[in-house]
Amino acid sequence: DESHGMKFAVIENELGEIGIDQKILSENVNEEVIEVMNGCICCKVRGDLVDALKRLYGKVETFDGVIIETTGLADPAPVVQTFFAETNDGEEELENMYKLDSIITVTDAKYILQRLDEEKPDDVDNEAEQQVCFADKIILNKIDLVSKEGDLEKIEERLRSINPTAPILRCQHSQISPDELLKVGAFDLERVLEFDPFFLGEFKKPKHDKAVSSLSAKVEGEVNLALIESWMEHLMEHETMTLYRYKGIIAIKGSDEKFVFQGVGHMFNGNFKGNWKDDEKRISSFVF
Repeated sequence: DESHGMKFAVIENELGEIGIDQKILSENVNEEVIEVMNGCICCKVRGDLVDALKRLYGKVETFDGVIIETTGLADPAPVVQTFFAETNDGEEELENMYKLDSIITVTDAKYILQRLDEEKPDDVDNEAEQQVCFADKIILNKIDLVSKEGDLEKIEERLRSINPTAPILRCQHSQISPDELLKVGAFDLERVLEFDPFFLGEFKKPKHDKAVSSLSAKVEGEVNLALIESWMEHLMEHETMTLYRYKGIIAIKGSDEKFVFQGVGHMFNGNFKGNWKDDEKRISSFVF
């Protein structure tokens, strides 16, 4: 949706060792304003985030803002702290360069209650709860997968019990007006300090669940579509409870189009999107 008439730089963060999203993004946008970081943005590659923001500022006249997309397992607190000198080793440069506009959390209506109810060890944070708590706006996506209106109301009630002030926007396929998300000035430091009075103190060290990991693979050459479908059917039947997120781009034998797939749990979606370039190596890659 380009109706907003603005241009944005994008910092794309992926947990796996192989980046998938930037390959899709770069098909449609200017690659000069895309920064990709592999690894956990809230701890392992936080320094890379600072460096990327400084690099992008050199091109600030070419865009209206920066969108940072974290992984679904990121703790928002350390990312937000990056923009404040008090928690960034006293460095005021970023705070002078950028103003934090809003924190948007996308929730999956099909699975959000399951994620919020997950029992974690005492020394581990529930990332879903943290992301809802820090949100200035909450997008309740995939409402078409929840059949009863009463169930949606229960989900919203649960979300409001964690974050009573953030507006909840219902949608399908992430279709939502850009006016609801861009340049809305929704971030309120005072609200954050109300639930975390020491937010501007020591830098937050995320407490991730070590039971969650990623698996990445890259294979040069074309593959058989029937075998891919058979393999995915097996995963959907036997491994859905252990699959938080998965996505990939596959080179299919006999097709000049890329097969792009993604999914959460047993909700799989895949279709042909975009062509392989003549000089582009046909490499299949995926992350689970």
